Amino acid sequence: MDRSSNHPAYELLAAYSAGSLPLSQALCVSAHLEHCHSCTRQLQRLNRVGSELMQQLKPAKASNDLKNRLLDSLDSLTDEAPAEQPKRFDPSIPRCLHQFVDQGYAELPWKRVSTDIHSVELCRDNNGAKVELLKIRPGGSATTHTHLGDEYTVILEGSFSDESGLYKQGDFVVKDARDRHTPVATQDRECICLAVTEGPIQFTGFFSRLLNPLIRRGYA
Repeated sequence: MDRSSNHPAYELLAAYSAGSLPLSQALCVSAHLEHCHSCTRQLQRLNRVGSELMQQLKPAKASNDLKNRLLDSLDSLTDEAPAEQPKRFDPSIPRCLHQFVDQGYAELPWKRVSTDIHSVELCRDNNGAKVELLKIRPGGSATTHTHLGDEYTVILEGSFSDESGLYKQGDFVVKDARDRHTPVATQDRECICLAVTEGPIQFTGFFSRLLNPLIRRGYA
């Protein structure tokens, strides 16, 4: 049974299947797929279509030089090192995030953003997008803002609401420059989200918007 009610667009799933999504967006799609059976089935259909199309392509001929270099590289391989014992990961953490979160969310170096919000940056994509985790205390809220680039969010734990509705675990949410919203976590538990921002947020309040130049510098 699906735990999510908001899903990535078909075009995003198709690009994910083709391996053409930027890493940052692919992480969000992958995290969503672990909560969504319907999108997983859709992805399996796309993969089958892609496989059939690949089989119709004529194989390209490899040059002798390429073959020789491949054989030389195989000859130079040393004996494989003994396999390491696999790490044990918290099953509640999406597999795509294991490279960043190996001991659980509580062990991460969270930084305070505001009274209600903490964050930890995981990485930056080649296109400049920031990949981070956001943690909102129960009942806490973010300042009303818009975006200078697309924002992709997947709810990992808890839930939050904004002017467009309620989002719960597994939901895939996309916001852009046309959206102005005020996320508020529900009262029952803290909300943890995977967030990808392709540009800094822009506060819209009379006083809070004075911070926008600082946010832009920090983002760069």
